Amino acid sequence: MLATYLGARLLYRGRNMMNAIGAAALGVLIVDPRALFGASFQLTFLAVFIIAGIGSPLLERTALPYARGLRLLRVASYDLHVSPAVAQFRIDLRMIAGRLRRFIGECLSLALPAIFLRVAIGVSELVFISALMQAGLALLMAYHFHRATTMGMPANLAVIPLTQVLMPFAAAAVGLGYISTTLAQPAVWISGLALEGIAGTVHLLGGAHLAGASIADLRVAMPSLAMILASIGVLALAMVAVRIRGTLLAAFAAVTVLFAVAVWIAFVPSRPHIRPGVMEMTTIDVGQGDSILLVTPDQHTLLIDAGGLPEWMHSDFDLGEQVVSSYLWNRGIDHLDVVVITHPHADHYGGMPAAMANFHPRELWLSIDRPVGEFASVVAQAQRAGIAISIKKEGDEFDYGGAHFHMLAPGRDQATGSMRPNDDCLVFTAAFRWTTALLEGDAERPAERRVVEEHPEAMLLKVAHHGSASGTSADLLATVHPRYAVISVGARNVYGHPRFEVLERLQRAGVQTYRTDEDGAVSFYMDGKSVTADVGMLH
Repeated sequence: MLATYLGARLLYRGRNMMNAIGAAALGVLIVDPRALFGASFQLTFLAVFIIAGIGSPLLERTALPYARGLRLLRVASYDLHVSPAVAQFRIDLRMIAGRLRRFIGECLSLALPAIFLRVAIGVSELVFISALMQAGLALLMAYHFHRATTMGMPANLAVIPLTQVLMPFAAAAVGLGYISTTLAQPAVWISGLALEGIAGTVHLLGGAHLAGASIADLRVAMPSLAMILASIGVLALAMVAVRIRGTLLAAFAAVTVLFAVAVWIAFVPSRPHIRPGVMEMTTIDVGQGDSILLVTPDQHTLLIDAGGLPEWMHSDFDLGEQVVSSYLWNRGIDHLDVVVITHPHADHYGGMPAAMANFHPRELWLSIDRPVGEFASVVAQAQRAGIAISIKKEGDEFDYGGAHFHMLAPGRDQATGSMRPNDDCLVFTAAFRWTTALLEGDAERPAERRVVEEHPEAMLLKVAHHGSASGTSADLLATVHPRYAVISVGARNVYGHPRFEVLERLQRAGVQTYRTDEDGAVSFYMDGKSVTADVGMLH
């Protein structure tokens, strides 16, 4: 890319930076056309286009003429080569120097004001370009990474000057190191200080919190179509406006609108893609685990489990961040009302720390009285975040968000926290008028016996324990009479889920069964009378 850019500069010289950048972008796309859809390409070239297409032209008409006017201040004839406004600026500086001469001498009287103004103009340029970059890149940051950075501009005020120190001294350290390590030590020391300053600045500002929540890195949902169109339109408008001769009013107006759109993307909640007046249950495809989005008729959002990888896999992949949060953001959901952890198994609660940090729920429902181990640290995170924790047991019934919830397990007299977490699993029904969903988590035979004793009926069944043979008994199916069932299970998992006998029982019972390893995320909509299935993605 650099070679293409330099070649374009040779052709266009310094007259049109945009043409040179466009040629570099074209060269990259000729080599790899797929780069156009990559976040790296888009962010890189949009950043350069913002600087070259908006920032530089605006500075050329405002601050830079005065910065150049600080040259050769003692040479009055140079006034003839600058604009009248800059010439007046130079005359004013010489008049100020005349007043200062009696206090600080001939040499400093003109040098000090010039140095002060150079620093002031340089800092103002840095602030303006940093703010402009942050506003212009807001759309891509939200679209690709669901982030809105608020500390980019103050970080740049320290990082960019330190980078200008770091780069030459680092190059000098490498070069001198080939001659003598002793000669290279001063350059290494200065480079190290600059690098520590950069890292320290990022760490300090990146960890800024307000009321327990990060204010340096806001997480945002997928921008709406209106946001996308507005951001693209105002960027194009600003590039045109800064080139209108005669007045800067249009340019400043366009830049102001650009900042307003960035604030809109960062701070105005998106409209979630939710069907009003129905209850939705969506099984999110988290592989061998469970994660369910439940939306009540009043549009309250509940996340039941958040997937997770077993500890023995030793993987840094966070299903809560990369899969569950990404799915919710792409649905336009930027907050959750309730999160539920059915029981302390990693494939159910492993992704919950990221979900709680990203979506700031008001409540956490549990079935465990005394959490231990890694599960206890997840509950402690919720407590630190001010999330209300509610322990649910058999017999609890309540209305929430226009839906009715009935807890079926674990037993109220049951001691939770045993060596068999599946026996502690939270099992409940969620009902809207005459449509009901039964969510079994990883329930096994003891919990299913409790469910059968309650004689619930449900049109929709979330199959227990990923289709393990230890659940979904014939008695349960005969009692519940589900029309639809969904199994959350990983493709080619080592446990052999779902078991053939479970699928056979479901088929004999006439239950239309979906599974995430084959159908991806599956949504069910309950309108109070019937259930409708919607397969979002086929593998």
